[in-house]
Amino acid sequence: MKSTTHLNRRYLYNEVVKMKKLKLIIEGMHCASCASNIERSLKKVSGVKEASVSLMLKKGIVEAEDSVSEDELKKAVAKAGYKVTRIE
Repeated sequence: MKSTTHLNRRYLYNEVVKMKKLKLIIEGMHCASCASNIERSLKKVSGVKEASVSLMLKKGIVEAEDSVSEDELKKAVAKAGYKVTRIE
């Protein structure tokens, strides 16, 4: 029987999953619906645990597993119809 440990969704079967937090600078947003669409698209990326997009700041904050690439995040934003100009 396997033991399962859950702590902030970062541990699974006693293995530590490394996480990273990225700030995306996004252009093309004009309304709250734009930000919502980008959030939804980012959350569909496998390994993304949380995504929050601010229309006012033109930025998105993504918490994801270390295995998630910047290209995957850029593609998710592009799929929603917007462009990531920089990732910090």
